[in-house]
Amino acid sequence: LVAVENPGQVLCSPRCSQSNLIMSVQSLSALPQALRPSEDDWAKMLAAQVHLGTKNMDFNMRRYVYKRRNDGVYIINLASTWEKLMMAARILVAVENPADVCVISARPFGTRAIFKYSSYTGSQYIGGRFTPGTFTNQNTKKFMEPRVLLVTDPRVDHQAIKEASYMNIPIIALCDTDSPLEHVDVAIPCNNHGKNSIGLMYWLLAREVLRMRNSLSRSQEWDVMVDMFFHRDPEEIQEKEAAPAAAAAPSGVQEEFGAAAALQGQAGDAQWNQNAPADWGATQGGAQAEWGASEGQWTAGQAAPAQAPAATY
Repeated sequence: LVAVENPGQVLCSPRCSQSNLIMSVQSLSALPQALRPSEDDWAKMLAAQVHLGTKNMDFNMRRYVYKRRNDGVYIINLASTWEKLMMAARILVAVENPADVCVISARPFGTRAIFKYSSYTGSQYIGGRFTPGTFTNQNTKKFMEPRVLLVTDPRVDHQAIKEASYMNIPIIALCDTDSPLEHVDVAIPCNNHGKNSIGLMYWLLAREVLRMRNSLSRSQEWDVMVDMFFHRDPEEIQEKEAAPAAAAAPSGVQEEFGAAAALQGQAGDAQWNQNAPADWGATQGGAQAEWGASEGQWTAGQAAPAQAPAATY
């Protein structure tokens, strides 16, 4: 392995990927039957594309990579993902006060997921920008002293991880193939860039925490749907709400246009009926008077030349 210039070539070899898969399957089979995933859990992780990584790989994440596709995307071993997910759930359950757990996500796709996770498990959350000094400066308004920190992306939430390392706070992070693992104690390998993947991971973690607390029985399904943890774009919501109104708008416009045309026609008829006889009669009488006047002038004009020669003779 030392003689190879590119370590990625060793990882992409069938022998290395097969050995990683065998180790993951053995560790997964070592779990109790109650902690093993069901077929529905496998289907959900595949549908949410939890296993799809990036085209780059950190050297510390090579143990969680199964192989590399032809297009350069690394495939994450889902057996390792489930194993680390169960480990993180056991750590979070060991905290006596649920409010001592802090969940952070500066990525917009994880804001709704951490809010839902905190509402069901009772932990604290920080969504959006992380204020520097939240864990180290006691003079800040939102100073916190959590016992466990749960991070969505180690690269984006690097400030929170750095301050937590100063205060000796254990860190659990959702890590992709290119995520740095510095100061990360428990790395859950998964796709932390997709909104469906992030929402599903927090949904699985919240469900397992509730099951380990005996708040939810393992024999029954959790009545909370996975869609509640997915990110929703406000613009898409407005477009969906505006779609029925836009579909009903043309018929309403036609009805209003028809009513306006009918009212305008009635008003025009009434105005025509009121004004037409008087104007027409007045115009006709005036025209006859003028015609008679002109006819008189014409006859007068004709009579004058007839008398003129008689006067001259």
